[in-house]
Amino acid sequence: MGQEAAAAPSLAFAVLGPVRIRRGDQQLATGSPQQRALLAALLLRRGRTATVRELVDALWGEEPPDAAVAALRTYASRIRKAFGADAGALVSESGGYAIRVRAGALDLHRAERCAAEAERARAGEEQQRARDLLNAALALWEGEPLAGIPGPYAEAQRIRLEEWRLGLLETRLELDLDLGGHAEAVSELTALTAAYPLRERLRGLLMLALYRGGRQAEALAVYADTRRLLVDELGIDPGGELTELHQRVLRADVELAAPPATEQRTHAAAPVVRPAQLPATVPDFTGRAAFVAELGDRLAAAGGRVMAVSAVAGIGGVGKTTLAVHVAHAARDRFPDGQLYVDLRGAGPRAAEPEAVLGGFLRALGTPESAIPEAAEERAALYRSMLDGRRVLVLLDNARDAAQVRPLLPGTEGCAALVTSRARMVGLPGAHLVDLDVMSPEEALQLFTRIVGEERVAAEREAALDVVAACGFLPLAIRIAASRLAARRTWTVSVLAAKLADERHRLDELQAGDLAVRATFELGYAQLDPQQARAFRLLGMADGPDFSLAAASATLDLDLYTTEEILESLVDISLLESAAPSRYRYHDLVRLYARACAERDELPPSLREEALSRLLDFYLATAAGVYALERPGDRLVDHLERPERTGLVFASRDAALDWLFAESDPLLACAQQAASHGMARRAADLLMAAVDLAESGANARRFEATATAVGDAARTADDLRAEGRARTMLAHVHSLSGRFGAADEEAKRAMVIGLAAEDPLPTCRIPNQRGIIALYENRHEEAQAYLGQAIEAFRADGNRPGEASALCNLSRVHLAMNRTASAVELAQRGVEIYAALGASLRRANGKYALGVALTRAGRPAEALEQLSDAYGVFHESRQRLWEGMTLFRMAEVHLAARRASQAAAQAEQALAVLRGIGGEWRRGNVLTVLGRALHSVGHRDRARACWDEALAIYESLGSAEADEVRALLSPVAVA
Repeated sequence: MGQEAAAAPSLAFAVLGPVRIRRGDQQLATGSPQQRALLAALLLRRGRTATVRELVDALWGEEPPDAAVAALRTYASRIRKAFGADAGALVSESGGYAIRVRAGALDLHRAERCAAEAERARAGEEQQRARDLLNAALALWEGEPLAGIPGPYAEAQRIRLEEWRLGLLETRLELDLDLGGHAEAVSELTALTAAYPLRERLRGLLMLALYRGGRQAEALAVYADTRRLLVDELGIDPGGELTELHQRVLRADVELAAPPATEQRTHAAAPVVRPAQLPATVPDFTGRAAFVAELGDRLAAAGGRVMAVSAVAGIGGVGKTTLAVHVAHAARDRFPDGQLYVDLRGAGPRAAEPEAVLGGFLRALGTPESAIPEAAEERAALYRSMLDGRRVLVLLDNARDAAQVRPLLPGTEGCAALVTSRARMVGLPGAHLVDLDVMSPEEALQLFTRIVGEERVAAEREAALDVVAACGFLPLAIRIAASRLAARRTWTVSVLAAKLADERHRLDELQAGDLAVRATFELGYAQLDPQQARAFRLLGMADGPDFSLAAASATLDLDLYTTEEILESLVDISLLESAAPSRYRYHDLVRLYARACAERDELPPSLREEALSRLLDFYLATAAGVYALERPGDRLVDHLERPERTGLVFASRDAALDWLFAESDPLLACAQQAASHGMARRAADLLMAAVDLAESGANARRFEATATAVGDAARTADDLRAEGRARTMLAHVHSLSGRFGAADEEAKRAMVIGLAAEDPLPTCRIPNQRGIIALYENRHEEAQAYLGQAIEAFRADGNRPGEASALCNLSRVHLAMNRTASAVELAQRGVEIYAALGASLRRANGKYALGVALTRAGRPAEALEQLSDAYGVFHESRQRLWEGMTLFRMAEVHLAARRASQAAAQAEQALAVLRGIGGEWRRGNVLTVLGRALHSVGHRDRARACWDEALAIYESLGSAEADEVRALLSPVAVA
């Protein structure tokens, strides 16, 4: 409070009741509840500055309104106005606010001062003065503290202040009894125990007051009522202090009748044993700052006279014990009566029995061997009694489950238990659960550096990052890898990185001395029942980054309910992670271990292939259903392999697309993996059914890599049909990315292979693709011929959507050949076919082609209507490539209609949407139009910059459009 003198002396504040401001006898307006909440939050910080972020959290919690910061500033301004001449008491500094008040200006400060003086008076045997000071403190309360103040911070402070008030009241009542006021105290204690029935301290004071008033039977009845209430409400017996008082009342202890202040101590107290069993903390403890602070705050609360239980869960090797020991050492001063520790061996085959652990704890607390009971329940009761009134920290490391932990928890306030386990302790009511994840890349590199040495790591930073990434950022793995390197001075970091790059031998490399990552995982795996172990092995075989519940159900060939039970049980013991509701994933090293287990235990090997086949069938059946829903009437699905499993069925197109894009990574990983295991035909079909992933642009690179891998695997297996279809998809991806030369080469190969395989899909689709490629490369006659072949092939196959697609593409060719009227007609025919089939997405493609044709025909209003309709569908369907291209075409319409500013805006949006997708050629097209629009509105230098960039793109690609841009850049054109 050293800054209090800076404030004007006339202001006084109250928080021990309604929040109020006074200047002398005048009460000032405090404004709305939220404004009072800000005032209270600042007052309770004792002059310290609170950041805006802290204040927003205090007032609104995790869901602040959008205008929270603006509202906060408004409230601060109004508070200053309310302060009037004392406005300087509210200061803004360091991006936050503070209120500086004079000493004694806040009722809470006066109450704290009285309480502190009372404690000193009591320690000095000045009982009456201590009582008077406590009464003075309690008199400052004017009802519920912070009454009517909203927000999570106010609620937490309200609870704290009320708890403190009750503690002061209990202390004052103790002084009443010390001073012989037991008869007067009975009525107040009776009312208080009715209002706070579970506070054993009040019950004890009532028993003592009744006994000293000669009402022994009533005192005993209070204990009986208390015991019944605690058993019924909490399932526990009264604490040791109340139980001892009951025994003394029963035997009419003569010393109990006299006030404690006059008791004669005739014997020396037994020496107090203070155990200090914590293991040593590691000297290179790294990171985990948020977890250290979170657990430290919980233990600090225990020091504030509550019972705190925190449970840290996580995968083996993630550093649970290291963190818990570090936090426990940091909190030792808050637990002056000792710290207990035990390794419960919960991850091993023979977990510690609570009975044996209790025996060890009792001995550590000074209990003679002869006084330790045999029965586990009696040991637990004695253990809780020994801890009653003491402040002891209990670290229960490596627990198996909540049942093992419950008997070992202290039962009274002031103590705390810190539990580590691979299983989440959801069965511990009131426990603060902490899920410990792997380290961040920065923390991982820092730990590696501390062990290996700054000089070696700095020289090979990239290799060091590769090492910690190969370790999956798991602290145990990093420590092992770093220790191996530190012990081998002739190794470089690159040597270690190369060793860890081999996934098949990575776990073998991650062992040093008695530390081994594999052994850590083995402890958890050994505890699985056969069904859990099978799921753990088989699901680890899939290459995807994660998997859904439905995909797991297909892989395991189990119903959804049973599958979910198994997966959640694996999550509970930290062998699996729950990435999101109904989605799961392995840690990278755990996946490698699961695969090693599958190769060792999943016999015969065909069982692994069958699981992968079931997963592939699930993806193929579901993706085919999405394709059919997106493209009604399209014959593609009729030409795909028939999966043995059924897929998911979706009620709406949106739900189908949600699934497809959510599953994009695991689906493509499955296709690539399956192709390498002899399932190239279904893998290629899966790519064709999931073509939306390529056309959206978002997954184009992953799709291309998968198509390449599937095609190569099919060629190795001499499966012409699979190779032809994979090459068809690869040509499509190249074309979408603007690599027309590569696209045409793949298309030629696909056509030759498709004809050899007598497969109708490439023979329909390849002419359509080659027609588009020829159009983009200004080979208009060839384009027209290809598209004529495509139309005939689609008609022969009965594929009406395919025919419509080829007609719309032919429309574009006619435009390039200046046959505008026929171009419009062809596009309209395509749109009519799509409309008759009820095809939403494909109809949008038709409207796109029609919009382009209408633009060239000088019908901008109609063109814009068609393109706007198409844009809405592309946006809803997450087709980013076509969304961006439609914006580009709308920019062309605006430019043709001499609306240059609108054209520039649409072209800018197109660039933003197409960032990273669609290829450089399309980017060059957009930049060219943007330059035209900017030039028309007078931004000539910026227009030139756009054209310069477009020209560089076209020249690098060898595109004919370069000549057009050179003309735009000529001095005459830009003048």
